[in-house]
Amino acid sequence: MTTTSSRVHVALAGNSYDIHIGHDLFTATADDLYVLLAEKQVVIITDANIAPLHLQATEKALAEFARQTVSIILPAGEASKSFGTYEQLVNDILGLPIDRQTVLVALGGGVIGDLAGFAAASLLRGLDFIQIPTSLLAQVDSSVGGKTGINTAEGKNLVGAFHQPRLVLAEISMLASLPARELKAGYAEVVKYGLLGDAEFFEWLEVNGRGVISGDTDVQAEVVRRSCQIKADIVAADEYEAGQRALLNLGHTFAHAFEAVAGYDGRLLHGEAVSAGLVCAFAFSQQLGLCSGQDVMRVTAHLQNMEMPAQHDQLAAGQAEPQVLIEQMRKDKKTRQGKLTFILARQIGEAFVAGDIDEAELNRFLETL
Repeated sequence: MTTTSSRVHVALAGNSYDIHIGHDLFTATADDLYVLLAEKQVVIITDANIAPLHLQATEKALAEFARQTVSIILPAGEASKSFGTYEQLVNDILGLPIDRQTVLVALGGGVIGDLAGFAAASLLRGLDFIQIPTSLLAQVDSSVGGKTGINTAEGKNLVGAFHQPRLVLAEISMLASLPARELKAGYAEVVKYGLLGDAEFFEWLEVNGRGVISGDTDVQAEVVRRSCQIKADIVAADEYEAGQRALLNLGHTFAHAFEAVAGYDGRLLHGEAVSAGLVCAFAFSQQLGLCSGQDVMRVTAHLQNMEMPAQHDQLAAGQAEPQVLIEQMRKDKKTRQGKLTFILARQIGEAFVAGDIDEAELNRFLETL
């Protein structure tokens, strides 16, 4: 097991913070935690799956610095990213003796991070929060960059706020508790980083990717570090997604539509939808004459070798009609004046934002799936 830790700095005007990656991070980051938590009320937000695994150790570690720690345990699963759960969460927190010095701690995967972050953004017009991501997907993606929010009946993440964490602790040992399906779901976001802007990283993954799923902690730590560095660089250049940051949505316009059709009922994990969405993005790019069939085959082959969904019909939303999917895509946050926007690719490692996509071309593509 690797004993050292690494650090990725997210450089933002007035909102900079560090991502620490490695083992025994409560000890390694004791100075940072003291500065952030000393004599403050801390509210730890987690879910029913994570609490038995990591809550006790987290409470004990943070109690060394905080004046008081209180924990709130939410139901697990994507269905918790809802108005109902958000309302219950903020009411529970407001029922505590909190003030503007209170710090929220998100202990969990992407759902908990998004919920706790949104609560931090909105309570008392803004509280500090710390991300302790427990899933691979959260460690490489959702815990970094300050996107918070909830889902609605109209689509995914349509209500939320940009609110940066003060610190991110990506404890690699926590990944050992994840089932293979969750690791693979997180790995889809890892692949995304190579495909959107780092062909060399994708080549490295083709050789080393299996180590992520088999539990090689050195490979896992390197995957988290490189993914976070790529995302940190993009977020630093475009914190509020006015341009370049949209590249991080490669494959997600398709994926969010698949998730919406599946109904967020647990049959389809976000990363599974992203996996198929990445293939769709490259295949659609090929149809538009932008990238080669060889690149599509290479992306498909890698995901299939990792035993991840690489085809739309492998998903819970696989039988959806093209127009049903397109209707969901019209609700995508990248849409401008009713015109669909996609992240497409010229080749592996070179993605770009494509506006005003022809719906007839998109419909033709979806029919081929």
